[in-house]
Amino acid sequence: MWELLLPIFGFFIGTAASMTGIGGGIFIVPLLTIMYEFSPQHAVGTSLTTIIFTSMAAAINYSRQKRIYYKTGLILIVTTAPGAYLGAWLTSIIPAQQLGLIFGFFLFFVALRILWSSNSSRKKELNTEKTVNSEEELFQFKNRLIVGALLSFFGGLASGLLGIGGGVLIVPIMTLVMGMSIHVAVATSMFSMIFTSISGVTQHYLLGNINPEFALLLALGTIFGAQLGAYTSKRLSGRNLQIIFGLMVILFGVQMLLKYGLLDLL
Repeated sequence: MWELLLPIFGFFIGTAASMTGIGGGIFIVPLLTIMYEFSPQHAVGTSLTTIIFTSMAAAINYSRQKRIYYKTGLILIVTTAPGAYLGAWLTSIIPAQQLGLIFGFFLFFVALRILWSSNSSRKKELNTEKTVNSEEELFQFKNRLIVGALLSFFGGLASGLLGIGGGVLIVPIMTLVMGMSIHVAVATSMFSMIFTSISGVTQHYLLGNINPEFALLLALGTIFGAQLGAYTSKRLSGRNLQIIFGLMVILFGVQMLLKYGLLDLL
């Protein structure tokens, strides 16, 4: 019965994910574990499967807007894809309670990054000089590409391990390290996320961590939500939305930590 709500949840998650480039796993995993009693491993695998559809839908829209740096995205995939595969494998050896606690603490990290980035005026001033205006210009800074690709491995690792798209780490790497604008970084993140998620899902499928029915029901909503998010991302100021996201993520993080026994460890 409650499964019928999944497309509705998916729509809002897809909208938020495509607007920010984060994939949506920070919402899907807590949703599946808290409301639908999934184990962390099955929630992670199912979330990552949903993200394949979300990122494809968003990337199609962003492609029409000509906001994707394709070459850059493909370079990052070289490290994010194996990172995602390794992260997915790690879920088979990490106990459910530990994985749940890891995700709960990770949500706090995500929330702090979102809330910090909402106060972006100073950050924009710091980044003005190093922001690139085209992919051709970016390729003139080979050191940025190399460092960005190396750091992106950890985005892929987090993707496979935690069921997120990896954008929560990839987008900051693109903006702060590689000098890309936030709008281009979000679009490129969604493009690279397609391949990163497929890599992680391959391993999760072998481990039996995917619930296809739930993944498809969520994807039914995220596909449409991703279109809306991509369409409106240029037209909305993200500051207040980022604050709301940050507070929501903190709430989910608290729920995850309580569910998996943080108080018992204290």
